[in-house]
Amino acid sequence: MHPIPAISTDPDAPIGVFDSGVGGLSVLRHIRAQLPHEHLTYFADIGYAPYGDKPEAVVTARALAVADFLVTQGVKGLVVACNTATVAAIKAIRARYPLLPVVGVEPGLKPAVAASHNGKIGVLATDRTLSGEKFLQLRAQISGASGAEFLLMPCIGLADQINLGELDTPATQALLQRYVAPLIAQGVDTLVLGCTHYVFVQPGIEHVVERTSAHPVAIIDTGDAVARQIARLLHAAGLERMPAADANAGDCAGAAPSPTPSPARLLGYTSAGADELATAFSNLLGLAPPVQSVTI
Repeated sequence: MHPIPAISTDPDAPIGVFDSGVGGLSVLRHIRAQLPHEHLTYFADIGYAPYGDKPEAVVTARALAVADFLVTQGVKGLVVACNTATVAAIKAIRARYPLLPVVGVEPGLKPAVAASHNGKIGVLATDRTLSGEKFLQLRAQISGASGAEFLLMPCIGLADQINLGELDTPATQALLQRYVAPLIAQGVDTLVLGCTHYVFVQPGIEHVVERTSAHPVAIIDTGDAVARQIARLLHAAGLERMPAADANAGDCAGAAPSPTPSPARLLGYTSAGADELATAFSNLLGLAPPVQSVTI
């Protein structure tokens, strides 16, 4: 067994974020918006994607491998920006790194209940997420307390399309029609995006809703809540990165320090070709950070 890397306690260290592919970039976007001064390191495990159709043991092993890699890169906190990996592996990650602030994502069932008027809620997610013990327990708990009915829809192949950058192709539109329309036909008034990838096809989901529903349908994305939670954990641990004066300010005698914050760094790593993740950063977020392909 390899020794467990030490956890960084440097407030200037980055926050690590990972997903099986590019869906976690939707969570990264929320983190950048809420914590603009924080350095971020993103890992897309595209070489092993999708997680949603793999056995739980495989997903757990990959999630631990990626977590180990990010810890060796010196991250001070970790966001598991993947519903499937959260279900399969977050307990194992927390057990391995008990001092590391770790936040996962799970389908937003509680906010969906609050948003719903008729108590019928559709959940779009991978089969692995929907069949996971953690999700089923959460559903039973919330359904029992609220009386809400959760209609589950495993979206086979949808994350693959998004990883390929096919957000609005006929094939992706057909998948959205196949998965969303039956839920609308059953009367749901709220849809939960139970996979971080699905945020990037939300316009297509809304288009299906407009064509097939006679009433408004709320769409729930938990990325904002995840960003708030990692912010809370870092604050509690004293690990927030404060806006720092420009490193070059004050070099001249008597010069006043500049109030301009030093820029936050963003780095990308992937288990597939670097070009694929670089293209996703550009197309989905309009960013061009350094991206490196690694083998882990």
